[in-house]
Amino acid sequence: MSPAVPSWPGVAASAALVVLTVVVARRGRLGLTRDITVAALRAALQLTAVGAVLLLVFRHTGLAGALGWLALMVLVAGRMAARRTGALPGTFRTATAAIAVGTTASMGVLLVLGIIATQPRVVIPVGGMVVAGAMGATDLALIRLYDEVRTARPAIEARLSLGLAAGDAFAPHRCVIVRTALLPVLDSARTLGVIALPGAMTGLILAGVDPLTAIRYQIVVTYMLLAAACLAAVVAVRLSERALFDDAHRLRPLPGRRPSS
Repeated sequence: MSPAVPSWPGVAASAALVVLTVVVARRGRLGLTRDITVAALRAALQLTAVGAVLLLVFRHTGLAGALGWLALMVLVAGRMAARRTGALPGTFRTATAAIAVGTTASMGVLLVLGIIATQPRVVIPVGGMVVAGAMGATDLALIRLYDEVRTARPAIEARLSLGLAAGDAFAPHRCVIVRTALLPVLDSARTLGVIALPGAMTGLILAGVDPLTAIRYQIVVTYMLLAAACLAAVVAVRLSERALFDDAHRLRPLPGRRPSS
């Protein structure tokens, strides 16, 4: 076992951090004791199960198995994003399509250009980062879109009454929504390596890879996350925009409350 990787007893001992978190939550009367405990146990169980499945995928499947695993992740990510923004019409289809476009485009470029290897142990972890980045951007875009439509309905309907098409009436809000969705990934890129070492680079360094080599991989990861987030956000907004207006370019009514996270 690599000295950089904790042993199973070490993993068990790290549960002391969860206990510390629970104590702080209880003393602060935050009402999060159960949530923290369940989240910690669920994370451990899910990661253990996924690790066992990935072991089988790495050993017995090729690129096709890796792509199938990514497709499953896209579906799960679409469902998770839809749960937070279910007040919008067709949210699950929209979220899944947006995440799929961002993931397919980013991973397609990396694989076609030979930037990363086609081995499952490379495709799945890298693809997982892409799916997570696309899901985050999609989630933010849809949440912001709902709030924007609720608050800016009078302005949108005023533009429609002046004869503007639905797309033109919604255009100013589209830009605001996409910019908001991209803020986290843009801020992460701006502070890369200055505030904290990012995950991919940290993992490679812990594995004994030379820092300059790890930096090359992290640059690729940063670029793919930027592309995936941008594509996912734009697709999510465009698809939702079509569902917001009817054939007569009228803004459809929305439920009064967005589902809580």
